[in-house]
Amino acid sequence: IFKFLGAISVDLGQDRIKPYLPTILTPLYRELNSNYAEQDPTLKNLSQEIIELLKKLVGLEAFSLAFSSVQKQANHKRAMRKKQRALQTVANPDIAARRKLKRHKNKAETRKRKIESLRPMYKAKRHRSHALKDLAMVE
Repeated sequence: IFKFLGAISVDLGQDRIKPYLPTILTPLYRELNSNYAEQDPTLKNLSQEIIELLKKLVGLEAFSLAFSSVQKQANHKRAMRKKQRALQTVANPDIAARRKLKRHKNKAETRKRKIESLRPMYKAKRHRSHALKDLAMVE
């Protein structure tokens, strides 16, 4: 997709690419700012190269305006999600409690996995998964 965006940008040229610049920059910005553990470094490098190409193609001023608008939009979305999550905690405490329990369970599993990797002789007690029991609607 990134190569396609770069090719389209070059093909359209300086004047015709300007209206589409924020649309093109959005996935590139997302890839540059992502902090996933298993992130592909080639994608990050490719997005950086395409951003440099767009800078040269459109000019620094137009690029900066579009990039800052993409940045503002991403920050606004992030803030809205955070606000909505906080509001959901107040509005639906049962859903929030379930989410918190799940988070704590995952944290405990991660801790056990980490201890096992550091000390191979130690076997942490793991929660048995009763798949059919978990699927049942009976409490």
